[in-house]
Order: sequence, then C-alpha cells, then structure tokens
Amino acid sequence: MAAKPVRDFTLPRTGGGSFRLSESGERILVLYFYPKDSTPGCTTEGSHFRDRYRDFRKVGAEIFGISRDSLRSHENFKAKLGLPFELLSDEDEKVCAQFGVMKLKNMYGRQVRGIERSTFVLDRDRVVRREWRGVKVPGHVQEVLDVVKTL
Repeated sequence: MAAKPVRDFTLPRTGGGSFRLSESGERILVLYFYPKDSTPGCTTEGSHFRDRYRDFRKVGAEIFGISRDSLRSHENFKAKLGLPFELLSDEDEKVCAQFGVMKLKNMYGRQVRGIERSTFVLDRDRVVRREWRGVKVPGHVQEVLDVVKTL
C-alpha cells in the first residue's frame, strides 16, 4: 500500500475540547473507526485496545476511537468500559468520508449505511503507514501493535 498523507481535521472529543490532527503531537496515531457505542463487537474491540493501551504508549503511540455517535454517547461508553484513551465524535461523517469507511451493510435483511470497522496507523508525519478494513476483532489489536512497533 502506498503511504498516504492525511488532511488535517478537527473533531470533538471526550474529556472536553476537540482533537486536531495537526496539533496531535509527536506520537504515532492509531485511529480505529467503529460502528456504534455499546454494541457487542465495538465493546469487545474497545476493551482489547484498553487492555493493551500501556503497550501502545510504551512504543510511542496514542489511540483514538472514532464513530458517528454523539459525545454524550461516547462519554457513557468510555466510562462504562474504563477506556484510557479518547473517543472522537464524527456525527457529520466528514472524517469517515475522508478515510472511506462508510459502507452499505446488510442488517436484518435491510441495506443500511454504516461504518466499516477499520483501523489506520499514522506515523509522526501524519502519513498512513498501514490500514485494515473490514476488521475482525479477535487478534486485531495485537496485529496493530506489532505494526506500530516497527515504526
């Protein structure tokens, strides 16, 4: 995959204030897009990132979860799971569109638009170094950590 620079963006974040890519410091970034707060797969994925958070920090990475949920929903989800990282709210789907994660999915026999579970690793220059689309949760966080360790 060719390395792709990411355009600057700003999103509201849990814990108050907003996240701006260009002001995100020197850490490697792991941006994981997930469909919906408090659903089984998203709860499992968030828990896996939570459980390995210290390992990511040790290798100079920061994690952010992104979905279309409201900040209020994010705050509740973060508190319920005890997430040590912030969640970003993309209610207008601008960042989802930038990363191309909005897809038509089948749910109970109907076509619905939603986020395709995806993860992106950005280096310190804010260039995508690795991406995963259509993520299956088991084993995913370890795979992301293994890639981050090589940067």
